[in-house]
Amino acid sequence: MIRTALLTAAAFVATTPASAQTAPSATVDYSSGTNWLCLPGRADTCSTPLPTTALNANGYGSVGQSEVAKDPRLDCFYVYPTVSNDRGLNSDLNVDNSERSAAQVQFARFAGVCRTFAPIYRQMTLGAVAAAAAGADVTKPAMLAYSDVSNAWRTYLAKYNQGRPFVLIGHSQGSLMLQELIKHEIEGKPITRQMRLAILPGFNLYVPQGKRVGGTFKSTPVCSSPSETGCALSWVSFREKNVPPAGAIFGFAPAPGMTVACTNPAKPGSTAWENLDSYWNTRFGLPIPGGPISWSSDGAPPTQFVRTDGLVSARCVNNGQLGYLSIRTNPTPNGKRTDRVYGEVGVLGMFIPGWGMHLADVAEAQGDMIRIVGDLSARSRTVSQQAR
Repeated sequence: MIRTALLTAAAFVATTPASAQTAPSATVDYSSGTNWLCLPGRADTCSTPLPTTALNANGYGSVGQSEVAKDPRLDCFYVYPTVSNDRGLNSDLNVDNSERSAAQVQFARFAGVCRTFAPIYRQMTLGAVAAAAAGADVTKPAMLAYSDVSNAWRTYLAKYNQGRPFVLIGHSQGSLMLQELIKHEIEGKPITRQMRLAILPGFNLYVPQGKRVGGTFKSTPVCSSPSETGCALSWVSFREKNVPPAGAIFGFAPAPGMTVACTNPAKPGSTAWENLDSYWNTRFGLPIPGGPISWSSDGAPPTQFVRTDGLVSARCVNNGQLGYLSIRTNPTPNGKRTDRVYGEVGVLGMFIPGWGMHLADVAEAQGDMIRIVGDLSARSRTVSQQAR
């Protein structure tokens, strides 16, 4: 039934021409700021303050607000996930609320620890992803999307980077694009020395079982400690009692001897349960198992976003070809905050087990990600000051 639903969605989108789609042969001009969602030093999606309420065991707490760092020593290059509902297999370059919202929710807070760069690209649409999940060949749409990302990357290096250290950040399709970028534009080249970290949740990154490198990447290892640099953080999320089923799109390596890399974002290298520092969107508009979430018995949240520490915890699991981040929700006895979070992918009223908690890969650990990048930025600042 799920396959039928995917085929139906794919057929509808794939056979309907895009009304304003950029011609596939056209090269996008990334020297123009109009083709970037986020650039440093201007008012845009990543400079917009995001008021956020602390949600503690005893209910709502203080309200904070995201800020833009004045002089960060680190750059962050972000590629957003699959969000486009455009007709056709590739999106156009006309930015709508879906792209802005993705960058705002997943990336804007990083402006407090690094300069933010986020290109607009002709990504594979939701219809293309549905087609791929149903078995269609989407090689050409994927190549078009990657050509935009790699073009934006080269423009970033030529126009903006000026030898600065950088972090790559993606999710889902964005992580796929960055995997390809690392393989083709970074590994084996001098620019490797400037890459401090690649944060790539929401897409399978393969490694040989018991190894940290040698599958998807030739020389970029999976991070094994919080202080390691030049490595990748990668995970795909599943609830503790929902092990990836056979044939799952995430969390299962199809080749014998391989597994899906898992890094615990709270403490890279850990295989124990670790509490996560999370940012949740209380206006999350997609279906949630069990219905809408009541975030606190105190009533409606005072802001769109809430931050929780320890509401969920995570543990990396690698068992043969299985590899995933197991997510546990921690109820608070006699507490005032929810014991539920979102994350599953729904299609026509059904939730797809093989996708796990794909929609929460970033939210569940965004505070941890920002902390790690902030530590890298502080260390980069110290090195820069010592060199003067």
